[in-house]
Amino acid sequence: MTAGRELILANIRKSLSRGPLSAERAAQLERRLNAAEPNLVPARGAIDGAERVALFIAEAEKVDTTVSRVAGAADVPRAVATYLAAQNLPTVLKTAPDPGLADILWSQQTTLTVREGPPEDGDEVSVTGAFAGIAETGTLMLKSGPHSPTSLNFLPDTHVVVLDAGAIEGTYEAAWSRLRASGGEGAAGAFMPRTINLITGPSRTADIEQTLLLGAHGPRRQLIVLIDGEDT
Repeated sequence: MTAGRELILANIRKSLSRGPLSAERAAQLERRLNAAEPNLVPARGAIDGAERVALFIAEAEKVDTTVSRVAGAADVPRAVATYLAAQNLPTVLKTAPDPGLADILWSQQTTLTVREGPPEDGDEVSVTGAFAGIAETGTLMLKSGPHSPTSLNFLPDTHVVVLDAGAIEGTYEAAWSRLRASGGEGAAGAFMPRTINLITGPSRTADIEQTLLLGAHGPRRQLIVLIDGEDT
């Protein structure tokens, strides 16, 4: 544990008039963190294969997300170019150096210009990967890291997300289990990135006169390019 974290926890214990945890209590908490148990799980998420993918797409489209299904990574550039042309949007993309996007040959689509790095003022379209999809609500789970800056998820007006159909889970609990498993063995919390974003459709608000406004706090458009797997 870092000195800064220990200082924060010590201050919290002091405000609660509590001392350090006993070894027995600390061991109980450690076991709980390392063996997380799901709470009540909705039955609608307990589906597999094509049904799970179909539910994800249906829920995503309910919240104004466009979903384009492709057979493989080679088809992603064309799907993105087609969407941008239909929306009359710029064809300059800002993308992350994400290893999950490495198989996409953007050069095959000559109408697109692709630049890597965090977004800057004037960048209108970003392309990122996603760690998982969640079928019960059409939600994307994205995690931050050296190759996936969180700013790409929020600053450009149009967010393009490339998602493998095999990464779609039925429920939130299953998505968190996938994230825990991705960290391998280690101390509780070792799997956690600095930031996890759960994104359901474009940014929206109806705070002013109950009128729906897209793009209030983030992208006003979202495209998911869904790469089909063998069982979908």
